[in-house]
Amino acid sequence: MPRLLLLPCSLLPGLALAAVAPAADADAATATGSLIGQLLQLALGLAVVVGMILLLGYLMRRVGPLAPQGGQHIKLVSTLPLGPRDRLLLVDVGGTQMLLGTSPGRINTLYVFDEPVADLAVAATGNGDFARKLQAMLKRGADS
Repeated sequence: MPRLLLLPCSLLPGLALAAVAPAADADAATATGSLIGQLLQLALGLAVVVGMILLLGYLMRRVGPLAPQGGQHIKLVSTLPLGPRDRLLLVDVGGTQMLLGTSPGRINTLYVFDEPVADLAVAATGNGDFARKLQAMLKRGADS
């Protein structure tokens, strides 16, 4: 935390120098102002990048993984957020689909379906199409 205070403290001498610079030495004042402007632009750019990283991290926690992992016997078919921390999950375990209710520190089985309500093949091809299109776009970009 003390390191964060060093940047504003290091700018104070430059601001004081710019305030008392004589009119004959306008080039030095312009250079100091330019330096301060560049430092402020750099700090603003850094703040934007860090903010975007935090936003993407929040969204990834909220949405979850985009592509299912291969070779798993448990698959998340669908999810429905009920509140900030509560969700309904439709999960396929070895061909049996279950409706689960999740909340912080708790998972409840709400219903076990006799017949599958959602087709896993349709969900899998939907994710596969996106992956194939992305790979094709990346290969075209590399060939150019």
